[in-house]
Amino acid sequence: MTTIGQRIAYYRKKANLTQEELAEKCSVTPQAVSKWENDISAPDISLFPVLSGLFNVSCDELLGVQKEMPKAVPEELVDLSKTILRVKVVSSDGDVVKLNLPLQIAEVFLKSSNINVGGDVLKNIDFEQIVSMVKMGAVGKLVDIASSDGDVVEIYVE
Repeated sequence: MTTIGQRIAYYRKKANLTQEELAEKCSVTPQAVSKWENDISAPDISLFPVLSGLFNVSCDELLGVQKEMPKAVPEELVDLSKTILRVKVVSSDGDVVKLNLPLQIAEVFLKSSNINVGGDVLKNIDFEQIVSMVKMGAVGKLVDIASSDGDVVEIYVE
């Protein structure tokens, strides 16, 4: 596991910045950047959006947060009667839709042509493909979308 200082040094070098250049862009001294990279101190929390923007990475990546990856379980262990589909949609308008249903019920619900869960945000998601993946053993976060309009969609299977 790398430290925050090691990640700052890595991303700084990847962005072809010197410690002095990074210091100038963050309005700190080059000594402060050196202390960050040597894990003597850490940047002020208000600098993380600045650093992530300069390095073109998310704050989570800069902080070393591991993204949850989908996992596969053997097909014979998949019990669809106990599998839960969780869909969360947050629209740019502030609308929030949360769907937490057993997969078998969610499959019928999502196939219904009369139901419009989350408006346009979900129209391009192939739920039949997601259900197919689950039947083959995929679990965890399967979909994580943030549109340029500010809409967010997350789909988990547990």
